[in-house]
Amino acid sequence: MTTIKTTCSQCGDIHLTPDDVALELRPGGREGDYCFRCPTCTAQQRRPANSRVVSVLLATGVHFEVINTDPITEGEIEAFVAALEMEPDPLRLLAG
Repeated sequence: MTTIKTTCSQCGDIHLTPDDVALELRPGGREGDYCFRCPTCTAQQRRPANSRVVSVLLATGVHFEVINTDPITEGEIEAFVAALEMEPDPLRLLAG
């Protein structure tokens, strides 16, 4: 079984399995944060993940989620719908 070595702020070095770690990626997927609960003290931990750490965590099978801190607004959706309604051939937009 694959183990991931990281550090708990209270306990020091610890070992986790890929199932113990959650990876939150920023849009683009190169950086983010990884989260885990220390198996010794049970403290919830969050650490930054640069592109190298992201690559290692993904290679070990850690599950990930892309977190968008700037979601689409209602106004943007309404503008998009209006633009689609005005376009006689919406598929043409995809070809260009």
